[in-house]
Amino acid sequence: MRIWHILEILMAFSGVCGTLYLGFRFSDFFNFKNKIWQKIAGVVSVIAVLGLLVWQINFMNTVICLVYTTAIWLICDFINFIAVKIRGTEFKRYYSGMAAVAISVIYLVNGWYQAHHVWATPYEITTSKKIEDLRIIQFADSHIGTTFNGQGFQKHVAKMQSYKPDIVVITGDFVDNGTSKEDFIKTLEALSLLKSRFGTYFVLGNHDKSSNGKAFRGFDNEEMIKELQKYGIKVLQDEAVLINNQFYLIGRKDASESVRGGHRKPMSEIVNDLDTSKYMIVLDHQPTDYENQTASKVDLVLSGHTHGGQLFPLNGISKWLKINDNVYGYERYGQTDFIVTSGISDWEVKFKTGCKSEFTVIDIKNKL
Repeated sequence: MRIWHILEILMAFSGVCGTLYLGFRFSDFFNFKNKIWQKIAGVVSVIAVLGLLVWQINFMNTVICLVYTTAIWLICDFINFIAVKIRGTEFKRYYSGMAAVAISVIYLVNGWYQAHHVWATPYEITTSKKIEDLRIIQFADSHIGTTFNGQGFQKHVAKMQSYKPDIVVITGDFVDNGTSKEDFIKTLEALSLLKSRFGTYFVLGNHDKSSNGKAFRGFDNEEMIKELQKYGIKVLQDEAVLINNQFYLIGRKDASESVRGGHRKPMSEIVNDLDTSKYMIVLDHQPTDYENQTASKVDLVLSGHTHGGQLFPLNGISKWLKINDNVYGYERYGQTDFIVTSGISDWEVKFKTGCKSEFTVIDIKNKL
């Protein structure tokens, strides 16, 4: 969560500075005789636009729009400054402002689209272990209610079904702290339509186990698990199941258990009694245990949580700071393959400028 605390501080500071800067720059579109009133008109216009955005998409996402627009306008002004120096005279029209508005709109609309549209990302993993070809559909971080509701989830289910999965796995944060019970049930109804050979398996994420409980979202943690099971979704909590006598599916409790006063078994304890000749797949919401998972010699670890870094340049910064073992995509350590998905939705933020929403289609193949 540290990255989000940093983001909130940066957004608050940038919000004030950005509003004033954009207001003063936007005032150049006006041509008042009194320059003070012209500046005031520019600031008021920007505040009015921001107010409209707050009404439509909430405060946090408005600040994100503000920060990006400010950054883009600064770049356009800098390019204009260089162009004027080379040209030796000012432009008659405010081309840098026009460019800043156009680029900002295009950039943010694209970020909105990348968050609200869901792609299928394919991976192919080979193994020398004896296993039939296996197709896994993995999704995480649906955070129901952010970019789609329970009814909207149906189209994503239909797309997943078109890939004819052998097994479906959900690697956490299926719901959010503010997901309504009505949306939760509608989502489960849609998810129950997703059919596969071996069924659907689920591990909890940090947002699934809401600290606010029933009073805030209408259902507590125990009720959530019961409803999941009622709709045929198998919840794994630090346990392994052998499927088709060919591969293990190992579901971890979330790493947040340690700060909630709970207990999470060590990776070595979970795999201790397993037949290591069989393929082992680990579902772990947060990609923060790579060292122990590699040492345990499991074959594949699937995670979510990071949202792929979500926003540029935070996606690069979070990877550089090593907040998680990986931010997005495929990596291999020792004999273990790791995949982190960017998720099919977001927590609070309705834009993705550093990645795109996705579910993964993972084909396990025997290389012999």
